[in-house]
Amino acid sequence: MSALNVDAAIAAPTNSEPLNDQERSALSKGELEEYLARIEYHGPLHRSVAVLNALMLAHVCAIPFENLDVLANREVRLASDAVLEKLVRQGRGGYCFEHNGLFARVLVTLGFPVRPLAARARVGRERQVTTPRTHLCLEVVAESRRWLVDVGIGGLSMTAAIPFEPDVVHPTPHEPRRLRWEAGRWWHQAWLGDRWADVCELTGESMPPVDQEVANWYTSTHPDSPFRHEAMFARAHPDGSRLTLRGDSLTVRRGDAVERRVVHPMETLLALVERRSRATAGLGSGRR
Repeated sequence: MSALNVDAAIAAPTNSEPLNDQERSALSKGELEEYLARIEYHGPLHRSVAVLNALMLAHVCAIPFENLDVLANREVRLASDAVLEKLVRQGRGGYCFEHNGLFARVLVTLGFPVRPLAARARVGRERQVTTPRTHLCLEVVAESRRWLVDVGIGGLSMTAAIPFEPDVVHPTPHEPRRLRWEAGRWWHQAWLGDRWADVCELTGESMPPVDQEVANWYTSTHPDSPFRHEAMFARAHPDGSRLTLRGDSLTVRRGDAVERRVVHPMETLLALVERRSRATAGLGSGRR
């Protein structure tokens, strides 16, 4: 990505809602260049659905979802500089507040209007179970339409945006997606070969910075939080496959084909995180 292209892409401030209390500004030119190098993106940066989708795919394939800090009893900081340091310069991954918070700042820098949304993660949960509203996803406006964007929901992180319209199936580089409107809320679903699986539910209510901080505190510290109890790692691949670690189960999904094997959870998580960190170890050398 040339400096000229980055200069041309950085937009004037939009009416996007603040993403966190510590830093409400867009990325600097140098930070945007670091991020684009981290996700190995060299394409156009104009405000379009095609660019939005290309950035989503590159992000989810480059930056893993993982909960190592939670398991190690380390504080998960949402300050923008902390997220940039961890996910970009250290080559680490994170969970929804870090992923979608960083991605939202990138989009704001490029001029996309962005609104943070509160949601309930539903992956692997029955409808009768009420999950806490501790998930962050995004509403992004592109080409005069509202799109759901979520690059931080584990093994089902989105690799393309889908519009807020009910009961329309949308292909993505990985699994088909759709939104359903039921009982006064949106249900985001993914097709997993033989069934539609709930990913998250949301009413469209914004998730302001204070709510993100409270939800992050619960997710990272409460004894009932699933992030406190088992290793989690997920990364998509450009060929349409996904690798997901949940506890001692390592899953590789390629379309309708699913392979699972039992592993040592912490050893596998540490190995996966270390492998990704080493691959991006030199990115911080040009920090500004």
